[in-house]
Amino acid sequence: MEAQQTNLDVTANNLANVNSIGFKKSRAEFQDILYQTSKAAGTATAPGAENPTGIQVGLGSRVASVQKVFSTGDLQSTGNELDLAIEGGGFFQISDPGGETHYTRAGAFKRDSTGRLVTSEGYVVSPAVVIPANATSISIGQFGAVEAMLDGQSPPPQVGTLELARFGNPAGLSSLGKSLYAETPASGAPEVGTPGDVGFGTIAQGFLEGSNVNIMEEMVNMIAGQRAYEVNSKAIQTADEMLQMTNNLVR
Repeated sequence: MEAQQTNLDVTANNLANVNSIGFKKSRAEFQDILYQTSKAAGTATAPGAENPTGIQVGLGSRVASVQKVFSTGDLQSTGNELDLAIEGGGFFQISDPGGETHYTRAGAFKRDSTGRLVTSEGYVVSPAVVIPANATSISIGQFGAVEAMLDGQSPPPQVGTLELARFGNPAGLSSLGKSLYAETPASGAPEVGTPGDVGFGTIAQGFLEGSNVNIMEEMVNMIAGQRAYEVNSKAIQTADEMLQMTNNLVR
């Protein structure tokens, strides 16, 4: 029952974030636990004969892991020049106020008071891109070059270049909330590169990557998890009734 409760919690979190930009769904994975052995397989039953199967009774299941699924979400056209999506592999690099680097697939960026490209929480995109105050428009190419159209200047000057990071095991990243992830020993060290390099996606300006949650799939998982919880509850109740009948027989 506890394992199924965790399963429902994971499913509920997926459904709650169906509209979260760059969100990656999770999947609960289960495994059986210890077995109570009454008779071991191979035990001699008679001279020259042995028990072919034995008797083992399982003691339930547990959650082995809750894995992030990093399949790509659908791209949503916004027309906003600072909305960016990654077509392919990689993460945007984000520096928090403490100077630590985090990683995200959510590219809904803004400009702060100094012109830096930041997230909705004000965390700075790394490497820093500073957009001049007199820029009339911003052009971000698929390979990460950021150009600002300035009054009286042609061609537009390049004011920065976006870089992406990738990991050998992205499922090992630690979720921090706010669509941010942190490096862990399981994820491995990040490899930084330019969009379009081998193994890295390209940048799509004016688009955002939506959540990769499939509502119908999660609804089915929720119903299945709820029914499994009810069945386990019924099994415990039935076993308790059987024990009660046994106690009454002794009396």
